[in-house]
Amino acid sequence: MEQDTRSSLFGSFFGYFIAHSTIANLVLVLVIVLGVFSISKLRSQFFPDVVIETISISVNWSGAGAEDLDSGVVGYLEPSLLELEGIEKIVSRSYEGLSSITIDFLPNWDMNKALDDVKIAVEEAQNLPDDIDEIDVKRRVWRDRVTNIVFSGPFTVEQLEKYSDEFLQLLYKEGITKTTSRGGMEPIVRVVVPEISLLKNNLTLRELSNAVSMGASSRPAGETKDGLARLKAGSEKTRQFDLAEITARTSSSGESIKLGDISVISIDESPTVEFFKGDNPAIITRVDRGPEGDAIKIQEKVEALIDEFQLNMPETLTIELSGTRTEAIKNRLNILISNGVVGLILVLFFLFLFLNAETALWVAVGIPAALFASFSLMYFIGISINMISLFALIICLGIVVDDAIVVAEHADYRASSLKEDPYNAAKNAATFMGLPVFTATITTILAFSGLVLIGGRFGSLIADIPYTVILVLLASLLECFIILPNHMFHSLKNSAKRVRWYNAPSRKFNENFEGFKNRYFRKFIKLNLQYRYLSLVFMLSLLFCSISLLVSGDVKWRFWNPPEIGRLTANIAMVSGAERQDTLVMLRELERANKKVSEEFEKENGRNPITFQISQVGGNEGRGIAGVENKDKDLLGSFTIELIDADLRPYSSFTYLAALQDEVNKSPLLETISFRRWGSGPGGDGISINLAASDTKNLKEAAEQLKASLAPYEEISALEDTQGYDKTEYIITLTDRGKKLGYTIDNIGRQLSDRLNGIEAVTFLKGNKTGKIILELDKEDLKGDFIYNAKVRSAKGHYGSLSDIVEIKAQYGFSSVTREDGQKIITVTGQLSEEDAEQAELVKDRITNEILPAIEDDFGVVSSVTGLAEQERRFLNEALIAFLLCVLGIYLTLAWVFASWSRPMVIMLIIPFGLIGALWGHYVYGIALSMFSIIGLIGMTGIIINDSIVLISTFNEYKKKMDSIAAIINATCDRLRPILLTTLTTVFGLAPLLFEQSRDAQFLKPTVITLVFGLGFGMLILLIIVPVFIAVQNDLYRYYKSFTRFVVSARLNRKNGWKNLIYFSIFLLGVVAIILTQVIFSFEYFFIPFTAFVCLGLFYIWYVYIKQLQDRVFSFRKPTL
Repeated sequence: MEQDTRSSLFGSFFGYFIAHSTIANLVLVLVIVLGVFSISKLRSQFFPDVVIETISISVNWSGAGAEDLDSGVVGYLEPSLLELEGIEKIVSRSYEGLSSITIDFLPNWDMNKALDDVKIAVEEAQNLPDDIDEIDVKRRVWRDRVTNIVFSGPFTVEQLEKYSDEFLQLLYKEGITKTTSRGGMEPIVRVVVPEISLLKNNLTLRELSNAVSMGASSRPAGETKDGLARLKAGSEKTRQFDLAEITARTSSSGESIKLGDISVISIDESPTVEFFKGDNPAIITRVDRGPEGDAIKIQEKVEALIDEFQLNMPETLTIELSGTRTEAIKNRLNILISNGVVGLILVLFFLFLFLNAETALWVAVGIPAALFASFSLMYFIGISINMISLFALIICLGIVVDDAIVVAEHADYRASSLKEDPYNAAKNAATFMGLPVFTATITTILAFSGLVLIGGRFGSLIADIPYTVILVLLASLLECFIILPNHMFHSLKNSAKRVRWYNAPSRKFNENFEGFKNRYFRKFIKLNLQYRYLSLVFMLSLLFCSISLLVSGDVKWRFWNPPEIGRLTANIAMVSGAERQDTLVMLRELERANKKVSEEFEKENGRNPITFQISQVGGNEGRGIAGVENKDKDLLGSFTIELIDADLRPYSSFTYLAALQDEVNKSPLLETISFRRWGSGPGGDGISINLAASDTKNLKEAAEQLKASLAPYEEISALEDTQGYDKTEYIITLTDRGKKLGYTIDNIGRQLSDRLNGIEAVTFLKGNKTGKIILELDKEDLKGDFIYNAKVRSAKGHYGSLSDIVEIKAQYGFSSVTREDGQKIITVTGQLSEEDAEQAELVKDRITNEILPAIEDDFGVVSSVTGLAEQERRFLNEALIAFLLCVLGIYLTLAWVFASWSRPMVIMLIIPFGLIGALWGHYVYGIALSMFSIIGLIGMTGIIINDSIVLISTFNEYKKKMDSIAAIINATCDRLRPILLTTLTTVFGLAPLLFEQSRDAQFLKPTVITLVFGLGFGMLILLIIVPVFIAVQNDLYRYYKSFTRFVVSARLNRKNGWKNLIYFSIFLLGVVAIILTQVIFSFEYFFIPFTAFVCLGLFYIWYVYIKQLQDRVFSFRKPTL
């Protein structure tokens, strides 16, 4: 009665939309209009933004070494920070004079509250040094590079900078404000003071700096009483003449001592960082975007402005873009769109082949309707068009019509076979198929929603897949039950009037299809059911055989295979004592080596591989060399090249990088060179190992040994660690004499720090550049035995030599100290080539099982594999949880729909058999399983059971009218056409991507293979195994009823009833006793006795059961076919 009421309610709902065409069509038009509007507003990206919410803390302590900052600042700040809520990870790095603490928070955490909590924790920290500068706490602003604009040519740096500044103004007018320029002139005013001048005038460098700060800068002094004017105290002085007139000190006689009298003032306007393109200087302007920025639109604006700007510029001025993302985004999106179009054509072909033209047309209308509705929803919830979301849309091309196919096909069946009128056929089809279609959609949504539970960077990367698929499926339900029934009514009404000529191909195909189904397929199903246990054993054997491909290593595993970015960088650091010219010489050698290698590759492959190259002096590019933070910038450099698109060359960027690395002749003055490939996506280093211990020196020794152990492997490059050796540290201890003279360690430390490092007294603006006034001691006074002969002043104003008042101990210090979540660590990193997945896996295995245990034993450190391996562990663990939860959710949904706990098991048992096609597909294509294979498997879980749901629903209806075996045969034959059609549309909607040769799409192929082969084989397996499962379930139910009578029914089995119950109870108690014994005593060989007891016990019970049957003590009716 309740079911009839529910059917009547839904029938009335569907009937309303069938009867009112205007309403149904109005919904369709509204969906399309909103979709068209939203498409123009959707942002385009390469990958979805992986935004990590971060708060940074910066602490400056002039003159302090890395270890001083680590113990004296970080050691006191971190305990209170670790107690805050919402923290995912804390990493601190201490360098000379600076500590930086980075706090990563959980996704969607309230960052305003987090910022307040961090500030309070910092303010409440105890025992911090008194002479540290102000602690800076700020929330990091997320940015992503769009492109670099490179200005170069036969000009001076000043001229290039002028052109760059003019172009910046054009960018600002267009609203492109997130820019950073490098390579320009930096105005620095140096005030060099000889030590003798300080001594004569009883001054310290700090006092002189305060005088310059007061005399050279202006400060707000309030405003007039009427508020019409503001007052400023002082005026900015940046010219040599003006600075020379600043009063440094007033003598006791009242005479002013001018700054120019005791120092040498010079203005240095040479660039700290220089870029070169060949022999010409260059300036780089980087253009970024925020989280809401559209990379394609921004770059298009930049390109248009460049074309306009160059019309009025010298012809020799070259303006080019490097590090661009737009072309890569467009190319990859075009690849997916073109394959999607081909897939759509194939989907339409099968629709018009299986269904009459009118039905196929209205089913096909559901594709754009659902996609346009999805675009609207994507826009409103903030999903962009990117590689991941577009791929999800392609996945949905075939799935989106599945619901419409089932409803339309059933309406066609009711009109043609049951002879219902068009109105009732359309209404009853929607009503009868409503629950199974809705259930199938919900189970697919549950499967994909499991992907939302995966966290971390890769979870954020793939989040657009479940969201996009869910939106499309919800939109397809809207179209299927509101729009389609009305169109089906008109289609059936028109087709009933007369036979249309354009339906001839479909009619002929379906006649032959019906003949095949009745002549061959029905017999096959009967034979399959007759030998159902043989079929079951065969399918299980096929499943285990397929799994063996993975176990044996015939199908490899490769977690992350990102699209290649042909951008390569060589960062260099020269030894201390070298000069800027030596850095230039090494860069020229890199340029020479690159020219030779590129010519060899061009000769071999017919195309020059280089599209862009640039050299840099004064810093590293991208991820710099670790441990060079305190090195003289003149000793740092980089060489960057960009290769042609990966599809235009038969070799990888790793191959080219290896050839370049072999060709370079290293200078004797070269300390470190690091070759790196740029990657895409959120993956970390292929090799990333944390070593943790309390002793920094021991950690460094362990890191050096680890690098030495990894160096012989050709697959590993760019090996380095995060802790480099620095300069000599002098530890000073105050003597008794020094104490009596009024000296303190803090006072002496401040004076030495100021003299060694100089003091930044004033910062000022010159145009759009920031200048500095720096006071420093004459270099002649810092040579030789300065540390022993330096004169320092006591609080009483007396001067004394440092060697007379302190004891000095020298030791070699480290350039940086790193902590993670409060523990001192060194991270050893490197890049691992995974072109040979098997060899890469072998290297990883040796690191984990051989190298790291040896390092731990030798040095007493604790190691952990981080980086990409850490992301992999997290992804797989959370993917397993997501899979189990989605399976549980699907099972509970099916149990609710079918009002049975056992019937859903038949549907769920089909899931493992989807592995057969997925694994063989990877094997045939020679592609390793990856994280995208896991995504495909989770998605396939929901899709593969959809046809099973409809099949079981049809079986349940037939079972009311006939016996189980006949119901299985009729249900399977009736659902053959929709099952075949829904599978073909899904598989062929994705199939074009199987044949895509572009390297840009290779990382998505594992998902495509999993779905195409998994669902393709899954359909064949479904038609074989689901009928078998239903029959076997019926058999088991009869066996179960028989067995319970055998065990407990004393009325039917008076002779052995109680005896059988005692046997079974003893068996169960034995099993429980063995398990409890294992829990209490933890025996090593628990599995053997447990398995033996269970097998022998079951064998004995089965023996007694059969014996009693043979003695006719207990009867059992033989099951029929």
